[in-house]
Amino acid sequence: MSCADLLFELGTEELPAGQLTTMAEALCDTLSNSLTSKGLQFKSSRWLATPRRLAVCITGLTLTAPAVERELLGPPVASSKDKDGNWTPAAQGFARKHGVTAEDLISIDTNKGQRLGLRVVEAGAIAKDVLPELVRLAVAAIPVSKRMRWGRSRDEFLRPVEWLVLMLGEEALKLSLYGCEAGRTSRGHRFHHPADVVLATASDYEHQLLEAKVIADFDKRQASIKAQVETLADKAGARAIIDAALLAEVTGLVEWPVALMGSFDQKFLSVPTEALISSMKVHQKYFHLVDQSAQLLPNFITVANIESTEPSQVIAGNERVIRPRLSDAAFFFETDKKTPLNARLKRLEGVVFQKQLGTLADKTDRIVGQTQQIGTIFKADPDSSGRAAKLCKCDLVSEMVLEFADLQGVAGAHYARHDGEGDIVADAIEQHYWPRFAGDQLPVSADARAVALADRLDTMVGIFGIGQIPTGSKDPFGLRRAALAIIRILIAQKNTVSLNTLTAWAQAQYAPGVLSPTAGADVVAYIIERLRAFYEDQGIAVEVLRAVTGVGITSPTEIDARVHALNAFADTEAAGALAAANKRVANILAKADQTIAGQPDDAVLVEVAERALFAALQQTEAALDPLLDHENFAGALNALAELRAPIDAFFDGVMVNADDAALKLNRLKLLAALRAQFLRVADIAEMAVR
Repeated sequence: MSCADLLFELGTEELPAGQLTTMAEALCDTLSNSLTSKGLQFKSSRWLATPRRLAVCITGLTLTAPAVERELLGPPVASSKDKDGNWTPAAQGFARKHGVTAEDLISIDTNKGQRLGLRVVEAGAIAKDVLPELVRLAVAAIPVSKRMRWGRSRDEFLRPVEWLVLMLGEEALKLSLYGCEAGRTSRGHRFHHPADVVLATASDYEHQLLEAKVIADFDKRQASIKAQVETLADKAGARAIIDAALLAEVTGLVEWPVALMGSFDQKFLSVPTEALISSMKVHQKYFHLVDQSAQLLPNFITVANIESTEPSQVIAGNERVIRPRLSDAAFFFETDKKTPLNARLKRLEGVVFQKQLGTLADKTDRIVGQTQQIGTIFKADPDSSGRAAKLCKCDLVSEMVLEFADLQGVAGAHYARHDGEGDIVADAIEQHYWPRFAGDQLPVSADARAVALADRLDTMVGIFGIGQIPTGSKDPFGLRRAALAIIRILIAQKNTVSLNTLTAWAQAQYAPGVLSPTAGADVVAYIIERLRAFYEDQGIAVEVLRAVTGVGITSPTEIDARVHALNAFADTEAAGALAAANKRVANILAKADQTIAGQPDDAVLVEVAERALFAALQQTEAALDPLLDHENFAGALNALAELRAPIDAFFDGVMVNADDAALKLNRLKLLAALRAQFLRVADIAEMAVR
C-alpha cells in the first residue's frame, strides 16, 4: 500500500507562550483522529511548535483508504409488498433513491427483524482529496482563548496567520485559509534566516528549518535551553534553579535559544530573596542562581532568541532592564518597613473582600475568632496564633505586594520580623498561605496551621453561604484548592476534629442572616467529595472512601486512618465474602416489612447457626471497644473478619423470613446487630468485591 509523509504548518505572528503546546496538541490530535475516521492509517503523528508556527508531522500515511462495504437498510420485508404481491411505494422509493429496481433489493437480518436493503462497496477516501477539508476543520477546532481579526479579512484567530504549508510527500496540496494559499514555502528564523524556506518533501521539514536556525521540536528546544542554562551555571560554580513552568514558558518564546549570564549589583541582596526572584522570574523570564548553601547569587541567566555576534551587548541590555525592577523592589521594601503591619489594619477597612461578605478587615476579625477556637484544639499558643491571625492580611496593602502579588505572606513575614513580632508570628503569617498548590509544603507549626485553616474555612463557608458554588470552569476564590489544603492540614495535624464542627465555628463568625443556613453542611459535603480525587491520586478506589464516609464520619484524620486500613483489608481473602454478606444483610433489612429495633433475644434463637452467630457477635463486640478507642481500625477489621464463618453458616442454614413472626423479627434483629458492628468501622456493603 502506497504511503507518504504529511506536513501541515500554520505560520503566524508570535503566539502566546503559555498557549503554544495546548494549541499544537489539539491540532495534532484532531487531524490524526480525522484521518483515522476516514480509514487513512499512519505510522506516527507528532506536533511541533515555535512562537511563529504550529505544525503536524504524520509519517507513513496511506494515500488511499481501503474500500468499505456498507449495508443500506430500507423498509421491513414484511411490509414491502401489498396483498397482491406488488412492491409497496416505500420499497420502490427506497430502490429508486439508490438507483436500482426493487427486484435488486435483498433481505438483510437486523436486530429488529428482516429489512430490505443493499450491500454496496464504497471506494476508500483518497488522502490528497480529503486532507484540505480535514485540515480546515482541525484548525477551526484549535482552542483559542481570544480571537482577533486583521486587515480587511473577517477571519479570526489568536494571531494573524502569515503562511501555510500542506505537503503530502513531495506534493504541495491546495488549501486556502485565512487569506493564505498553502504551498511548500515555510519561513526560517526572523533574523538569522529571513529568506523563505522552500521544502523539497514533507519529511525534510525539521532538517531544513534547523538549517534556517529554527528548532521546531518543542521538547528538543526545551532540552537545549535546560542544558545551556546548567552548563553556564556550572562554569560559574553555581546552581541554576530551573522551574518547570518557567522553562516551558521560555521555550515558547524562542526559536533559536542562546543562554547568556548576566549580573546585578550585590546591594540588592539586602532585599527579600523572594522579591528578587519574582522580579527575575515573573517579569523578565530569567533563571536565578544560588550558591552551594542555596543562597541567592547576584547573577541570572537569560535566554535570547538570537545568536549575537556581540553577546556582551545583549547581556548589558538585560542588565539595564533588570536594574530598575530590582530598584523598585528595594524601594518598596524600604518604604514598607516605615509602616508597621499593625498600623495597616485600618487600611483593610477600605479593601472589599467580597461585597456581600465585607472588607478584609471583616475577614480578619472572623479569622481571629476562628483561630482562637482551632488553636485550642491544636494546642497552639493563643497569643502567637491570635497575633498572626490579626496581622496575616496586612501585607496585602503594602507597596511590595501591590507590585508583586505572589509575595503575599512572604512580605508580611519580613515586615513582622522587622517590627519585632517574633519568628512564630512571622512564620505563621507566611505559612498560612501554604500549601499554595497541589504537592506544596504544609504549614509547620500548630499556630500557622490554625490560621491557615481559619482563613480557608472562612472563605469557603462565606462563598458557599451566598450561593457562589464553584463550577467546572469557574472557581474565582480557589475553593477546590482550599478544600484540598484543609484536608491535608487536618490529616497532618492528626487531630480528629470534625468538619461539621469547623464549619459551624466558621459560620458562627458571620452575622445572622448573612449566609444560607446550610452553608456549613454544603461545605462539608464539598470537601468530602474532594476526598475522592485526593485518594484516587494515591491509587485508592472510590468505593473504599464511600464505605468510610457512608457511616457519617467527617473528620479527615479519622477518614484517612479508616480508608488506609480498609484499603489494606480489601486485599484479604475475607474482604470479598464479608462485603457480599453485608450487601445481602443490607438488602434484607431494607426490604423488611416491620421496624427493626432492639437487641436480639438469645432465648428465641433456635438454630445452631444463629446461636453461633449471636455468640460470635458478642465476642467481636467486646473486642471492638478497645480497638476503636485506640483508633486501631486495622485490628477492628481483623476482628470483624472472624465473623466470616458464622455468617456463612447462618445464611446456609437459617431461613430469615420464617413463618413465625417472633422468630423472623429476632433474626432480623440479629442481622441488624451484625450490620451495626460493621458500621462502627465502615459500610463494608459499599465495597466492590476484588
